[in-house]
Amino acid sequence: MGTDTLRLTRKIQLLIDLPTKEERKEAMDKLYLWRNRCYQAANLIVSHLYVQEMIEEFFYLSEGIKYKLVDEKKDENGMLNRSRINCTYRMVSDRFKGKMPTNILTNLNSIILSSFKKNRKEYWSGERSINNFRRNMAFPFDMEGVCGLKYNEEKKAFCFQFFSIPVRTYRGKDFNDKWELMHQLVNGEIRMRTSHIQLKEGKIFLLAVFEYEKEKHVLKPEVIAEARLSLEHPIAVKIDKAKLTIGTREEFLYRRLAIQAAMKRTTEGVKYCKSGKGRKRKTKALTSFREKERNYVHHRLHVYSRKLIDFCIKHQAGTLVLLDQEKRIEIAKEEEFVLRNWSYYDLMTKIKYKAEKAGIELIVD
Repeated sequence: MGTDTLRLTRKIQLLIDLPTKEERKEAMDKLYLWRNRCYQAANLIVSHLYVQEMIEEFFYLSEGIKYKLVDEKKDENGMLNRSRINCTYRMVSDRFKGKMPTNILTNLNSIILSSFKKNRKEYWSGERSINNFRRNMAFPFDMEGVCGLKYNEEKKAFCFQFFSIPVRTYRGKDFNDKWELMHQLVNGEIRMRTSHIQLKEGKIFLLAVFEYEKEKHVLKPEVIAEARLSLEHPIAVKIDKAKLTIGTREEFLYRRLAIQAAMKRTTEGVKYCKSGKGRKRKTKALTSFREKERNYVHHRLHVYSRKLIDFCIKHQAGTLVLLDQEKRIEIAKEEEFVLRNWSYYDLMTKIKYKAEKAGIELIVD
């Protein structure tokens, strides 16, 4: 089954924890400055890596010129004065040292080099162009950049120092598993790996990557659960003589079609809404209905996939087989109504994640 750990990414909003507006603005400006320099560094790194890889093609080197992308101290034909990963790091470090935390540059360099190696063959064949990083990119860091993480009872938030900037989490109306994961992180039950900070519309978001151990269940690989995703029932599963149907066509579609009907009526009435504040004000009700539909489907698919995995655990099924999925996906593509409303791919994604977390092997037939 591979490793005994899983990684899960959660988006958590952060607020700058400083008393005055001027101090908060100064800290926010610093984050935007770091992001801009990170964007510049990312494009420099990927450009240098590409030139190193294609230097023989660019300069048509003769046989007498040594060409090997390794440290000259480790190989007599090496053309670099340090290791390859250290070459690009030193290049951006010399340029931005003292202007932003080097921890961000270290993680950025490692991530880009790993991605470059993964796509090297496609770069070489011309099937893929090198990445072009944008100014609004999220920038990486690891736990070295997080200091003094703890839960503050008075503020009802998790507080920590992000390098030199004091921040705290903001929960809002969010009641999913983020708070539980943060408590586990503070208690040392799980770990946080290389994560990212995203700046969007004046807000700060932590894209936290949590690593935790897989659930331990008594499962038997020889016990096979056969499941089908169908139109009449979102999921139908069979384990030996035990059977279970999860959800119905009417139960799943009733609420979704009702939201879509309300959305259609709202769309027709948008042109008569009061103007003066631009498109955002006129389409506010329409945006609300879109969010309602998305949240409803997201919740239902989580419930369905959770019931399927719980049924497998109850009967100690170590293998889960999704039958005839390619045929059903082709049918869904031919029928616009089914493709629009049934969310096959999203349901399969949630089943895959929960099966991996529980230690169940998933096979798609």
